[in-house]
Amino acid sequence: MKKITFFRNLFFLISSLFINNMSAQEKQQKDFSEERTPNGMIRCSTDEAEKMLRSQHPKRFSPAQFEAWIAPLIEKERIAQEVSSQTGGIIYIPVVVHVIHNGDAYGVNENILDEQVQSQITVMTQDFRRMLGTPGYNTNPVGADIQIEFVLAKVDPNGNPTNGINRVNLCRDNYNVGTSAQISALINSEVKPATIWDPTQYMNMWSVNWDGSGLLGYAQFPDASGLGGSPGIGGAANTDGVVAGHSYFGSRTIFPAGNYGDTTYDKGRTMTHEVGHYLGLIHTFQGGCGLTNNSTSGDYCSDTPGIAAPNYGCPVGIDSCPSVAGADMIENYMDYTDDACMNIFTIVQKSRVTAVMNNSPRRSTLKTSVKDLPITLFANDAEIKIENSCGGGSATCATPNPVLPSKIISLYNRGTAILTSATISYNIDGGTPFTNNWTGSLAPNAFTYITLANTGVNGTLNASITAVNGGADQRATNNTATKVFTGGTTTLPNHAFTAFTFTLVGDRYGSETTWNLKNGAGTILYSGGPYTDLATNVTQPLVTNQPWNLPANGCYTLTVNDSFGDGICCTYGAGSYEVRTNSGATVVTSGGTFATSDLKYFTNNALGSQDFSLNNIFLYPNPSKNILNISISNDGSLPTSYEIYNTLGQKIQSKKITSSSDLSINTSSYSNGVYLITIEKDNEKKTLQFIKE
Repeated sequence: MKKITFFRNLFFLISSLFINNMSAQEKQQKDFSEERTPNGMIRCSTDEAEKMLRSQHPKRFSPAQFEAWIAPLIEKERIAQEVSSQTGGIIYIPVVVHVIHNGDAYGVNENILDEQVQSQITVMTQDFRRMLGTPGYNTNPVGADIQIEFVLAKVDPNGNPTNGINRVNLCRDNYNVGTSAQISALINSEVKPATIWDPTQYMNMWSVNWDGSGLLGYAQFPDASGLGGSPGIGGAANTDGVVAGHSYFGSRTIFPAGNYGDTTYDKGRTMTHEVGHYLGLIHTFQGGCGLTNNSTSGDYCSDTPGIAAPNYGCPVGIDSCPSVAGADMIENYMDYTDDACMNIFTIVQKSRVTAVMNNSPRRSTLKTSVKDLPITLFANDAEIKIENSCGGGSATCATPNPVLPSKIISLYNRGTAILTSATISYNIDGGTPFTNNWTGSLAPNAFTYITLANTGVNGTLNASITAVNGGADQRATNNTATKVFTGGTTTLPNHAFTAFTFTLVGDRYGSETTWNLKNGAGTILYSGGPYTDLATNVTQPLVTNQPWNLPANGCYTLTVNDSFGDGICCTYGAGSYEVRTNSGATVVTSGGTFATSDLKYFTNNALGSQDFSLNNIFLYPNPSKNILNISISNDGSLPTSYEIYNTLGQKIQSKKITSSSDLSINTSSYSNGVYLITIEKDNEKKTLQFIKE
């Protein structure tokens, strides 16, 4: 069930400034922040993002402060426009689009095609330039050419060539984690800082998957700190930019083969609207009938008539404020009408944007950025990137002894010639060198994913391009990459008991919470939920003393579900769960922070009565050439035995340990590759990986 009604303009920074921060002397405006379109969509979510920024930065400009700062600058620009021509003086803004995905193939789901990204840039340029012969053209007397064009960056932050599209696998399949505040907080903390390019040189755009939220997009309003006696600090640099759901990024009209959602919002106007906010524009309906159509309140644009409330669809002849001159400008990009209806920025809106571009930090520097200008290209130039590894490689009841996932790289052609071959050299932690000889056909700026063999272990992956198209790579600065991989386990927590206790604390939306415990055959042994929803700010009562009697020598899977997709912690109650043995030992614990479901695995294989820990055992050197040593703690206690398996699960060696000399293993006869060694002490086991080179 929905925990709250999603906000129509969840995060628009400017709107929230006006809704939440007006002084007592200013008229109170109507709050449209919880309003949806008739088809259930959230056109814009900058209001809630601004609320979050204001909570993080209390000195951030209030609406009155910002308008006091920008008003004389707007008037200055208006006068300048009256005495100068509208021709010339075009501003070209370099853009980087971060396509955030979870490992889907190129063109599948949220990993949208380059052409879909490019169509979005085309739409924004048509709209901001009021371009003749495009949907962005209008004949309205107050219609303005903003004189801004958007260009995908041609130079990346390292000085290497790029097509302005930065694909990043962050291993999350959906950012719909609950409320609008939760979505923006997650993206601002997890996505933006990890991917952003210098916001003084690039306008950063993000395409993400938040399907199911109904949200279209949000933006960060321009910073004004340090200008005109400003007392504020504005928004953080590492979150600056605009965000849209991947289904609303780009234009179906320009590129029909993209991955689009609702046909009402498939013409790219979500980003035109959001970039308007990024450049300082406010919703045209923000002040309602009483606060617009003058230069000091409302949307602060005298040529946008007063509007009582957001308009939806494509209405005709609407005049929601008959006491104010002019019918509703439903075609303005800063209203909430359908994509097909929008086609106008006004002269005063242009003055406002121009003032921001001339004065606001991280906007004024975009005017002089050269990241959109081409650099010298070579015929043979390949680039290598190492992808994040998702899944962790943790053991499950279905695969009790897995190796970790193989590492994946992306190979880009940054040259002018077709890339038909490349040689990639790589190693883990500087160990055994491996080579991948790739062949194929990549056009300029095209890329492919390559899975590297012999990389199913943790450590530092070092990869480099040693040859392209049968010869030397003509650019060395983008030929190497390094990434550290940690995490993942190959053994499960094991406790030799049959009696356990399960404890769960849910959030107050108990109807969303269910759980079950399955054995290795997939049979549900215990289950619970859904529970009863509780009053505001009341957490779900403890599910206490839930006894589990489990057959010995089993493997068990505990799954905790939240149907809404925001876990059981923390906005609506500090939820958590745990499993303990009858002796009080913790088997499973979780803070309850997850999306749709959380899985935990454990076993209860029989052990001896002695409590012996193998936590301090490790192997060296690893990788091993001839001798592999088992290192133990200095308490004088030896393990009982060890067994060695290859990656096919075949036992290739076993030995009882009777003296310290048995802790050195001769591996000279082993083939190069990955092996597993299981070390046992009084029936307690620990499995480790090593590489023979």
